[in-house]
Order: sequence, then structure tokens, then C-alpha cells
Amino acid sequence: MSEKFVHHVCIQTNDYRKSLHFYTEILGFELIEETANFHNRYYNSWLRLSSFYIELQTAKIGEDLPHNNPASQGIVHLCLWVKDLAKEVEYIKRMGFQFILKNNQEIYSVENGSLCKLIAPEGTIIELRDNKGI
Repeated sequence: MSEKFVHHVCIQTNDYRKSLHFYTEILGFELIEETANFHNRYYNSWLRLSSFYIELQTAKIGEDLPHNNPASQGIVHLCLWVKDLAKEVEYIKRMGFQFILKNNQEIYSVENGSLCKLIAPEGTIIELRDNKGI
């Protein structure tokens, strides 16, 4: 079997500017390419974080995308490893984003570390995780 690695996930959004801001300014992805009028979409863009990419695209012109259901089949969340989870949480809170609470806590312990979750503007659940306990 040849070498394999995950290259990207595709995320669709009804509010391109909000999602683009979230992924680039809040989570630190770099905008690599932004293509307007791409296959009947307002935008199709490539964002990079290290060797991982997000293909961020709008719905096709004239469509309105429904919200994701976290209890559905398929990919449930996107997880990013961070060096200092508490510092990332404080930064993201200062930027105006709210976290999904578990047992009334933003950050909680799991096996081999700590994590928290928040919802991106288009509805993608983003998990931030480190390998330290609380």
C-alpha cells in the first residue's frame, strides 16, 4: 500500500466572510488561494495550517445550506492540537466566540489530555486539544 495522509476537508458556508475570518484570524489558517465564481459558487478557497488544508466554499448560487446536525452520521468535528489550550481558549473568548460547555466547563479532561469545543460560524464543531491534563 502506498503512503497516505489526510490532505483536506471541504467546508461549505452560507456566510463566507464570517467563516473565512474565523479560520484565518481566529484559528490561524493561511489563505492560500481564493477563487471567485468557481463552478457556480461565489467562492472556493484553500486555507492551510501546516500540511492540512480546508477547502472553504460557498453554496452554489441561489442555494441556502441547512445547518449541520452533530448527531448525524459522517464527520462530527474537526480537531486541532494546540500547545497551550488555556491560552487558546482565552484568546478565542476575547475574539467573541463561545465554547460548548460540558459539565459547566469550557475545558475538560479526557484520556491523555484536555479539550474544548466551539462552533464555527457555518456550524462545524471545532475541537481544540492538548496532551496535558487540567
